[in-house]
Amino acid sequence: MPEFNAFFERLRDRIESKDTVVSVGLDADLDRIPEHLLDKDLPRWAFNRRIIDATHEYAACYKPNAAFYEDADGWRSLRETVAYAHGKDVPVLLDAKRGDIGNTARKYAEVLEHVDAITANPYLGRDSLEPFLSREDKGVFVLCRTSNPGGADLQDLELDSGEPLYRRVAALADLWNERGNVGLVVGATAPEELAELREAVPDLPFLVPGVGAQGGDAEAAVEHGLADGVGLVNSSRGIIFAGEEGGAHSASGSRAARPRDADEDFAKASGQAAKRLRDRLNRYRGD
Repeated sequence: MPEFNAFFERLRDRIESKDTVVSVGLDADLDRIPEHLLDKDLPRWAFNRRIIDATHEYAACYKPNAAFYEDADGWRSLRETVAYAHGKDVPVLLDAKRGDIGNTARKYAEVLEHVDAITANPYLGRDSLEPFLSREDKGVFVLCRTSNPGGADLQDLELDSGEPLYRRVAALADLWNERGNVGLVVGATAPEELAELREAVPDLPFLVPGVGAQGGDAEAAVEHGLADGVGLVNSSRGIIFAGEEGGAHSASGSRAARPRDADEDFAKASGQAAKRLRDRLNRYRGD
């Protein structure tokens, strides 16, 4: 296989220097951020800045989901967030799940001017991902086996070869990894499939969501998610909303779930949650 590209080498350095594989998902939901931040010019940026201040020592990467920023103030908030994370020397992976053809794909890929990596949907095939894959200095995490229950609707379909579709996606991603810049998104809620895919593609780093609020298998995420020590285990709501009344798992998204305090306790809670996850994952990483 090709050696890791600049993004994955930078990620390796971050993992080793901070002793963490935690990806913090910055899903800055306006319905759930603390009330006292809503009067700020850019509430999502104000929220993210406090989360980054509290968690950056435990973060190998930040993963904002584009869905929470797709309006004018949201994109401004995202730009500020990316710049601030970079100022803390933390790479940023945009969870955008892009995948289209022709000029559309090329325009989508322009976001890589501002972030370090992106998630991409392979459903339209190689040409839909080429504008992302061609960026030798960036990372591309290809959706393979996702952690949501409905993922099986398509991903488990059996091909004529007898293999499920997600296995074919993994094999194709391995072929597409000509520049050492490809990883896979593989959920932690199906640990046996994590193990199966690691055996099939031993050299691709995984982004493993589902360990936080979705209750995925942390041990399997670490054991099978890392390629030569490089990979990410993501928690979003379980970290950034750890300070909600009733805890992260109360998450209906309603205003009643917001922290009652008009102070920064929510950020402290997020830092504690990130540290707990780092320590939990490190128990399985070994030396």
